[in-house]
Amino acid sequence: MPFPSLPRDAVVSTPVPLVSLPPNDEATPQLLPSGIMNAVVFTAIALLSVLNYTIAILTDPGRSNKGLSFLDFLCHCSVSVNFIDFSGGDLRYCQKCSHFKPPRAHHCRVCRRCVLRMDHHCIWISNCVGHANYKVFFVFVVYAAIACIYSLVLLVGSLTVDPLKDELQSGDSFRTIYVISGLLLVPLSAALGVLLGWHVYLILQNKTTIEYHEGVRAMLLAEKGGHVYKHPYDVGTYENLTTVLGPRIFCWVCPTSGYIGSGLRFPTAYDSMASASVR
Repeated sequence: MPFPSLPRDAVVSTPVPLVSLPPNDEATPQLLPSGIMNAVVFTAIALLSVLNYTIAILTDPGRSNKGLSFLDFLCHCSVSVNFIDFSGGDLRYCQKCSHFKPPRAHHCRVCRRCVLRMDHHCIWISNCVGHANYKVFFVFVVYAAIACIYSLVLLVGSLTVDPLKDELQSGDSFRTIYVISGLLLVPLSAALGVLLGWHVYLILQNKTTIEYHEGVRAMLLAEKGGHVYKHPYDVGTYENLTTVLGPRIFCWVCPTSGYIGSGLRFPTAYDSMASASVR
């Protein structure tokens, strides 16, 4: 049976869902440059952080020479009365390594050797943080803290600026990813920020973590004896910065600065006092 023919002027309409899309000439030029800039900046900071992290792992923190006699040790390290151990007494001798320890050197039980200007043994780099890699470790902490804070700012900004666009894209999936990322970034940024602040304080005082705890004990002993304790390697704020980070300010955030030294002798406040008395 043939179907009845429709009139020529009949219009067949079917319900089609309408989706409003932002015009390309309005949205794309505004979002694309800022997105590319943020991606480039974050990638550069992350790569610098990974580079310094790798160098901190591979760099030997510095070890004291073995087999030196007592006279050779005095001549090689230029040890004077200014380099007496905080606990008081004679030059320090490591019973485990069987040799004299240079100033500011300590024996690491994990590495099983004496490390020059030892700060601490870091499990995250599986290496000691000492004289030769302390600056690289500090620069790594700087870039890691900046990267975490920067990514946290981008995350919060994306939640506050484009909440409607995120909901239109895929419902609650993006929101869940943002929440998980925030839960990871907030404590990580706080921990790295505290660690960065701690090492900034140590550099300004020209101390290591070990010397800080030794200084607290020495300060208590000095107060009991009616004396005032002063960290012997604190030679002023700028001198402390250049001693650790190098003399070139623009190279302070670089992996290396060409200024390391032997790690056997360091300037002290007694040196400036002695030069002033000579004048």
